[in-house]
Amino acid sequence: MALVTSEEMLLDAQKRHYAVGAFNAENMEMVQAIVKAADELRAPVMIQTTGGTLKYADPLMFFHMVSAAAAEASVPVCLHLDHGPSFEMAVKCVRAGYTSVMIDGSKLPFEDNIAISKKVVEMAHAAGVPVEAELGKVGGKEDDTVSNDKKDIYTDPQEAKEFAERTGINSLAVGIGTSHGFYKGTPVLDVNRLSEIRKVVDIPLVLHGASGLTDEQVRSCVERGICKVNFATELRKAYSDAVKAYMQKDPDVFDPKKYQAEGRLAVIEQVKYRMKVCGADGKA
Repeated sequence: MALVTSEEMLLDAQKRHYAVGAFNAENMEMVQAIVKAADELRAPVMIQTTGGTLKYADPLMFFHMVSAAAAEASVPVCLHLDHGPSFEMAVKCVRAGYTSVMIDGSKLPFEDNIAISKKVVEMAHAAGVPVEAELGKVGGKEDDTVSNDKKDIYTDPQEAKEFAERTGINSLAVGIGTSHGFYKGTPVLDVNRLSEIRKVVDIPLVLHGASGLTDEQVRSCVERGICKVNFATELRKAYSDAVKAYMQKDPDVFDPKKYQAEGRLAVIEQVKYRMKVCGADGKA
């Protein structure tokens, strides 16, 4: 199946009250694992790359890997730029063939965030590509950027309404107390705030920083209107732990296919588990 956009996926999730799992991939094996998991569960899926990942391999490389995997799949697959750091990176991904992009201006003042998001929307929509943006901050570390600012981590519902209307974005990532990476303590999410945002914002809402959240926390957010849930750190850990375990078992191994295959299997299981939590299984 050819790559599809995030817009049709997320609108279906919004209508049928589930969330699409959006999984960050770092290499070919993770791409294969994510698509295989989606195929096995009959779930729509989004594969994401961050700006940091695209320093490791450029957008065109990931486009060809993901489109090749999607061509063999019987479920919808979307390729998404996660936390796009600039207008230029969004342009590069659209030109490469990405079917969804995010521009992250959440660390900018409100009006500047609107300006950069609107600029990306005008560019991407001209190519038929939907846009995600973020309002409010998700804490923790995303690539090389660390956010410890507790003051502005929460999305204001009325600002969210204004932001969505003025920018024309297709989906909005909201700050309700989540954090990138694994949590050092027990995360406390402001789910009531999420409900208030849902009342005044009619486009699909996105939850970032879901690695480490309990199943109950994810399900509660989906019930309150989240249509897309991002998972990154836990996939990296599953892959790396499996590779390390294989190399401890066979320290003389020199064929990358052997230990990377173990990483791929671990990611398949992690993705299937999270798809079920999101309620995406059987929705394709």
